Amino acid sequence: MAHSSYALDLGTGGGELFAELCKGHHARAVASEPWDVNAPIAKRRLSPLGVEVLRAQSLHLPFRDGVFDLVLDRHEEMDPKEVHRVLEPGGSVLTQQVGRNEWNELRHHFPRMQDFGPLFDQYARGFRQAGMTIARAETRDIRVAYRGLGELVYLLCVSPWTIPDFDPLERDLAPLLRAEDRLTTPDGLVLTESRFIIEAHKPT
Repeated sequence: MAHSSYALDLGTGGGELFAELCKGHHARAVASEPWDVNAPIAKRRLSPLGVEVLRAQSLHLPFRDGVFDLVLDRHEEMDPKEVHRVLEPGGSVLTQQVGRNEWNELRHHFPRMQDFGPLFDQYARGFRQAGMTIARAETRDIRVAYRGLGELVYLLCVSPWTIPDFDPLERDLAPLLRAEDRLTTPDGLVLTESRFIIEAHKPT
């Protein structure tokens, strides 16, 4: 952000992270958010910082070609060709996404869990096919201890794409209890969190 003149944050959510990144910088900035619940929250948070917020889908960006020198994306789906299109020559994209081993310990109990495995290769390949250069492509898994089953259920409820049609009080109650019994340690309910980051540049 310190070197950017016009930045775009895809899927900004409530704008919490982007607000922190924008503080102290005077670049022009736009944030997009597709969810009608988050978009007004992001607008209230980011507008005082001079950031325009648009409710827009991320796969078909409502921007002209070559207008941004920086595109940021934290966990939002995207089309590398669209990102390439809206970047100016020499522009960069930096994205963090959920990795292939996210909460793998739960997959035995919930076979319908979404598989994030292909995303890393899909996005890296997409940027290359669009004509961009990959400067950084890294994955990392860490072990995280949640305080208890209630915390995990809350996270699954606010991210309904993780386990489609998640139903903690009926259909999924028994699998949740089995997972709690098997995965709880003295530190809490321990799962793997998996993330990857890709940085790509559009040639000048």
